[in-house]
Amino acid sequence: MTDLLDLPPAEGRASRRRKKTPRVLGLVVVLVLLLVLLGGAALAVGKVKSHFKSAPDYTGSGTGRAVVQVQPGDSAYNLAVTLAELGIVKSAAAFRKVAANNEKAAGLQPGFYQLREHMSAAAALDLLLDPASRLRGRATIPEGSTVVQALAILAKSTEVPLADLKAAAANPAALGLPSYANGKLEGFLFPATYDVEPGTSAVEVLTMMVDRFKEAAESSGLLERSKQLGITPYEAVVVASLIERESRVDEEYPKVARVVYNRIEQGIPLGIDASILYGLGRTSGALRKSELQRDTPYNTRLNRGLPPTPIANPGEAALAGALAPASGDILYYVLADKTGHHLFTADYNAFLRQKAKSQAEGVF
Repeated sequence: MTDLLDLPPAEGRASRRRKKTPRVLGLVVVLVLLLVLLGGAALAVGKVKSHFKSAPDYTGSGTGRAVVQVQPGDSAYNLAVTLAELGIVKSAAAFRKVAANNEKAAGLQPGFYQLREHMSAAAALDLLLDPASRLRGRATIPEGSTVVQALAILAKSTEVPLADLKAAAANPAALGLPSYANGKLEGFLFPATYDVEPGTSAVEVLTMMVDRFKEAAESSGLLERSKQLGITPYEAVVVASLIERESRVDEEYPKVARVVYNRIEQGIPLGIDASILYGLGRTSGALRKSELQRDTPYNTRLNRGLPPTPIANPGEAALAGALAPASGDILYYVLADKTGHHLFTADYNAFLRQKAKSQAEGVF
């Protein structure tokens, strides 16, 4: 009885006590680890705060000139190292500190920015967030400019060398021209204002201009409306270029277009001096009698029909005029006043009378 009552229960109690001991020790270990981790985190946060608090920083707006590029995907955090290496800010930590306190810092835009050396981190961030600090060459190409003129303007207004632009223009196949351009660049460098950032290649600039033409062509319905007129899209661009060079008044473009189409339909030479000048390598000036008799493909007094290519780069109004000509039987126009308005008529004698009057008044 004694053996049965005393021995087994003792062993059972000892066994249960041994099972509880590891569980308690585990809890203690977990608590110790948590305390260590919390202490380490607190220490790390303290170090970060201390780091930001003591981050070396310049004061003021800086001196001289420094250019920094913000790459696509750059954040204020990783840009800080570049700014410090360039001597723009005194330390990456100082820039990161001000960026962390400015919610607009998350909106940094890619591009080149003009800053200064030895700036305070706050001043540097302000300039990086100011669109006026972004370096971009701005080139305005007027309507009616030729390719030669457009390239000269681009070279003067941007950092793209003229030699590079000429080389790119000589390889129009690389510029994304529409198929109906027949590989010819004249007429397809759309006149507009372009912002060109440093580092942009000549091919990229000219491609941008060609793309802008394609946008205008689509919005004007060039393909559909030229088909309705019974001409090709390329011929429509040629007509638009003639219009652009012949009149300075947008409202007259449809009338000039009508004169062009009426003359072609009746087999009458266009007689457009702007085209003759283009064939002579010029865009202005009086034409001598010998030049009027020079047989070039662009001499629209000697040759019937349209010249072989556009003679300039037309804008939206000229494209619209070529695609929506005025109605009527007009065949002639002559400059009627010094503001650039013309007289349009179907009567040759009326044309001659206005021509004599305009010459007498010094209009031309």
